[in-house]
Amino acid sequence: MIVGIGTDVHRLREGSPMWLAGLHFPDEPAGLEGHSDGDAAAHAACDALFSAAGLGDMGSNFGTSDPAWAGASGVAFLEEAGRRVRAAGYDIVNVAVQVIGNRPKMAKRRAEAERTLSEALGARVTVSATTTDGLGLTGRGEGVAAVAVASISLSEVPAV
Repeated sequence: MIVGIGTDVHRLREGSPMWLAGLHFPDEPAGLEGHSDGDAAAHAACDALFSAAGLGDMGSNFGTSDPAWAGASGVAFLEEAGRRVRAAGYDIVNVAVQVIGNRPKMAKRRAEAERTLSEALGARVTVSATTTDGLGLTGRGEGVAAVAVASISLSEVPAV
């Protein structure tokens, strides 16, 4: 079993659509800024997978200089991250993502987020959420952060 960790943070911007954990939150007045849809949860999951597999990170795989990924969804990134990790010879066991921020509220849509991200990755993804009790950029409502842990294993055990 190999474990990787990933983090992502995006600033909130009034008038932008809110995409988080693969879901659109149309009633949110501000969305996440970014070269793509800014989905911090999906991006953290990708970073955790790349970390576990030794494949770099979001920036080295989907750099902002690559126009092919401009405006891409977090789901598209996660699908491709899964494909790259599997192509490198690994099976994906699971990914756990924790969203950190005041908004959007994840509780009512947590199961939907898990289903959406799991389908995109082709492996189990769990989602949890927390606030920081008013502390830091997430507590002040300036942005949303996410932390993820990914577990992978070698597709085939190498001969000794």
